[in-house]
Amino acid sequence: MRIRIPTGISPQEAVTMQQRLALLISETSELPRKITALVGCDATYLSGTTLAAAVLTDYESLRALKVRTVKEPIRFPYIPGLLAFREAPGVLRAIRALRATSYICLVDAHGVAHPRRFGLACFVGLALDRPTIGVAKSLLYGSVKGNHVLDEHGYPIAESMVLPGSGKTIYVSVGHKVSLRDAVRIVKHCLTTRGPVPIQLAHEEVTKEKWRIKRSNPVSS
Repeated sequence: MRIRIPTGISPQEAVTMQQRLALLISETSELPRKITALVGCDATYLSGTTLAAAVLTDYESLRALKVRTVKEPIRFPYIPGLLAFREAPGVLRAIRALRATSYICLVDAHGVAHPRRFGLACFVGLALDRPTIGVAKSLLYGSVKGNHVLDEHGYPIAESMVLPGSGKTIYVSVGHKVSLRDAVRIVKHCLTTRGPVPIQLAHEEVTKEKWRIKRSNPVSS
């Protein structure tokens, strides 16, 4: 579905929008019979602009097949829990620019492990109508019990995972159209000491683009 973020939306209106859209998120897997590709995405900021990258990777070899980076004006302030309204426009443009037809999306953000069960990964998944997984570096919401993250009712909303060889923890949650069990399985398949390969590739691309712009325009910050 096309999700339109109204121009000038207020933080309270954004919260209301999250609460409404969260009801549409599916935690049931709708995966292809054979997974052939993953898309990793990441974003950063530079001089009032969001830089977003999306990388299409082969599922088996984890080799990058196609890369796209975009620039998008920042139209929403940084507010914890409302990251989607700041980053989603750029991230979605980058993913759509790949023109990929079959993939599972990995987003450097939370999915349902969110106070309103609608993080950036949910926004992206719903907008694309694709199976989408949130992979975050820190905990935004919930309590940790073993390797599970539980909401206030004791319902599992994420699973913690220690990166091999680094000791760092990431948190995997459902974005859309995937079960938590399958989300964890897919992330484990592409995990390295620095995190899931598709997201790491996107991070590298967006970082390179940021430094390229800085070198060409020293006043950028």
